[in-house]
Amino acid sequence: MRRALASPSLVAGTAIALAIVLLALLAPLVATHEVAAMDMRNRFALPSAAHWLGTDNFGRDLWSRMVAGARISLAIALATTAGAAAIGTAVGLVAGYFGGWVDLLLMRITDIFLGFPAIVLALALVAVLGPGVTNVALSLVVVLWTEYARVVRAATLVLREQTYVSAARALGASPARILLREILPNAAGPIIVLASLGLGTAVIAESALAFLGFGLPPPAPTWGWTLAYGTGFMREAPWLSIVSGAAIMLTVLGFNLLGDGLRDLLDPRQLTRAAGASKRN
Repeated sequence: MRRALASPSLVAGTAIALAIVLLALLAPLVATHEVAAMDMRNRFALPSAAHWLGTDNFGRDLWSRMVAGARISLAIALATTAGAAAIGTAVGLVAGYFGGWVDLLLMRITDIFLGFPAIVLALALVAVLGPGVTNVALSLVVVLWTEYARVVRAATLVLREQTYVSAARALGASPARILLREILPNAAGPIIVLASLGLGTAVIAESALAFLGFGLPPPAPTWGWTLAYGTGFMREAPWLSIVSGAAIMLTVLGFNLLGDGLRDLLDPRQLTRAAGASKRN
């Protein structure tokens, strides 16, 4: 706990991520107006006590739409990260543990997916599947699982040679038991760090799809769509793009800082030094 509190990245990232998550969870309570309520008499209203972040071209309250957009973006990011981590971890464990033709086959499939530009593949999948939270998340899972597979495979190649794995194998443990009880818990550190960083990547990817018109269709209050149509009103209401861009930037910054802090906290070298210092004390 002392090491965690002494890490500026971890503390700042946790605070930002927690604030964004709380806003998303409490969106109906913290929103000051109905998300879809229009007031054409207050089009492009400046930020004020009535409208904290101003209004858009239909007079809709921008603060209410931003907190509602946080719920959408985080829901897609969490679903994407969970799906990508599950698939990539399974592929990496199997490839790294069994090796041989299994490793060759799974890694060549991974290389095929890596050969496609990520955003182009995601755009193609969304175009085929159609808009919607589920389809956007599924498209991003297909794009983002490969990094987990490569990282977990590398960790498994090292862990499968450890003494405790050899002992479990000698005692007759099945490959599934060894993978789930011996290797996976010891590979959890890199997976957790990659997942925390992956949340920011998923937010950017979802916003990029929405910005290009392939995300959730209007009037869904997604950050990427608000940023996209806000660019058409930069003279009348520059705050549309500024606020939505700031929301994306702050969310990604929070998750990246959290991931950097977790990486340092879970670094085996740091853990060894901490253990040595504890013994000396």
